[in-house]
Amino acid sequence: MVLFGPAGNSESFYAEGHKHTYEAFSWIKAKELRAFEYSFGRGVRISQTAAEKIAHEAYANGIALSVHAPYYINLATDDEQKAEANLRYFLQTITAAVWMGATRIVFHPGSAGTLARAAAFALAKNSLSAVLRFMQDEQLYTVTLCPETMGRLKQIGDLDEIIDLCLMDEKLVPAIDFGHLHARGLGALKDEQDFAAVLDKLENGIGKERMHHFHAHFSRIEYTAAGEKMHRTFADTKYGPDFAPLARQIIKRNLEPVLICESRGTMAEDAMEMKRIYEKELGKT
Repeated sequence: MVLFGPAGNSESFYAEGHKHTYEAFSWIKAKELRAFEYSFGRGVRISQTAAEKIAHEAYANGIALSVHAPYYINLATDDEQKAEANLRYFLQTITAAVWMGATRIVFHPGSAGTLARAAAFALAKNSLSAVLRFMQDEQLYTVTLCPETMGRLKQIGDLDEIIDLCLMDEKLVPAIDFGHLHARGLGALKDEQDFAAVLDKLENGIGKERMHHFHAHFSRIEYTAAGEKMHRTFADTKYGPDFAPLARQIIKRNLEPVLICESRGTMAEDAMEMKRIYEKELGKT
């Protein structure tokens, strides 16, 4: 089954008078969505009690939960203090994810900054190795880490780099952000062949079995010569990419990803549109 859902809560969720994320799961279930991504982008600030309430509501409504680790994680470092901080951020995220019953943790690999890209990527791999060793030592493999493709050219996280990271451990699952790939490719995803090329590379890189349930983000996106500028909504049709070509490829390949919509403020509504498009394309087969 392909699972559709939002990254966080739509503006309409709050406009209807809801205040707490634990209320979101019955809300999105009523919209026939089955996934939700909770963001710790600004930091892990949640009590065990609040997290367990979210876990209860997500489970009761049949919602697959993932979380996003803090945005300020940067694995491309050889600074001992920063490396220790990265481990602390992962531990905080994993702890909260377990409390919440989340099974996947999406994270940004980091940025090259002023470093040569090859050197920055080598540092990122070394840092991720340390994270994986830490998880093994602390028996924290109850969750899956998902390195994300990134939208700005200076960021670590083009498709080849994410595949390379995932080859470090079979428990790693790629988080393919198609909006980000579109942005860093300066409008690269125009038609079905472009999406097919991404999925071909992913399959050839990590194998058909592991890519079958890959994690994905999708939204229309605005970009500049440097890559990603901002996420847009499905109503912003002057921006790409379109979802229908990806839907057709998912159907042709019989894939079952988790598809998280990251539209700006309309993530639940656009996740519903993604589901509608998918079901329409499925009806053609």
